[in-house]
Amino acid sequence: MSDRSTGRYFIGLMSGTSLDAIDIALTYISNDHIELVHSHALPIEQTLKTRIAELFEPGNNEIDRMGELDREIAEISANGVISMLDDCGVSASKVTAIGSHGQTIRHRPYGMDYKQPFTLQIGDPNTLAALTNIVTVADFRRKDIALGGQGAPLAPAFHAYLCQSHKRPYAVLNIGGIANLSLIRPDSANTTTGFDTGPGNGLMDAWIYRHKSLAYDNNGEWALEGSVHNELLDALLSDPFFDISGPKSTGKEYFNLAWLEQILASNSQFGEVNPADVQATLLSLTALTIAQACAANKDINSIYLCGGGALNKALVKRLSDELHASLETRLDTGHSSKLNIQSTEALGIHPMWIEAAAFAWMAQQTIDRLPVHQQGATGAARNAILGGIFIP
Repeated sequence: MSDRSTGRYFIGLMSGTSLDAIDIALTYISNDHIELVHSHALPIEQTLKTRIAELFEPGNNEIDRMGELDREIAEISANGVISMLDDCGVSASKVTAIGSHGQTIRHRPYGMDYKQPFTLQIGDPNTLAALTNIVTVADFRRKDIALGGQGAPLAPAFHAYLCQSHKRPYAVLNIGGIANLSLIRPDSANTTTGFDTGPGNGLMDAWIYRHKSLAYDNNGEWALEGSVHNELLDALLSDPFFDISGPKSTGKEYFNLAWLEQILASNSQFGEVNPADVQATLLSLTALTIAQACAANKDINSIYLCGGGALNKALVKRLSDELHASLETRLDTGHSSKLNIQSTEALGIHPMWIEAAAFAWMAQQTIDRLPVHQQGATGAARNAILGGIFIP
């Protein structure tokens, strides 16, 4: 535990594309070190999850529905912050700022044939600041879009901060609803790169909910009951997103059940595929696209896993097999053939809390007027101070 006299408390709030919970992380940041002090997850109940998901695509009366959810999510988040601070005995007056990511409802990045690229997160920071009486930093992604970037992923800069002592190149892989990869070379933080690789848990979660009314496939148990359908897998892999070089980003607005259903309907034989086989194929899609994204970086010595997918034993096993297969020529490059794959607990933060902690750190960067080195990951014209500051 760090000396609690030399740093400051920051709170990070994150609700990701999986729509499973609003994650709250209380951190203590001092002397280039971050400590996770306390954490709390607010489950998103199914009715609210459905209302949020309905905003992923244009629909009837969407502005009113968005406005209501914008306030509602902020109120839920504020109550969660207050409750967590009560639980751990830290007063709001001791917290320098909240870094709130909000809930993404639309992400329309450059390179995907949108007329005007934009990204939109809800969870009104004015309401959050007013109810918690804590300075709130929010709206982190739109500055990057304004600078010609993808607006995502932003986490690579935080991943580089976490591993300042590393001497060898390494990667951090976040498997949420969408999977994203950070590639970090310690000799220069400015060369940190990253991008979304494609689906993470999102398609698997949606498919098992449709067929079994379960929020997620625990340890990939349902996928293990099925077999990979190779022709379907090839059809899924033919999506042009996978051929785009980074920087690139995507979301559940793109990789969703409608996307899957369109492919299933494209070939009569796919309609006969057993649902468990579809699940196994979706798991394989996630593992393969991540491994392919890593394959061009043979100097990577370690990969740290975070996000809900890091807890899916079947996915991690398949991913590990694919990663070792894709990097089997490492000996030819003069690097060790041993690839170290482990969770971010080895870095001091449980894999479920990395993203929330990242936005606590980004809040600190904004408050201190320090740029986030996001340029290499997002393709923005320059690194920038991200987020707006909302005073109680």
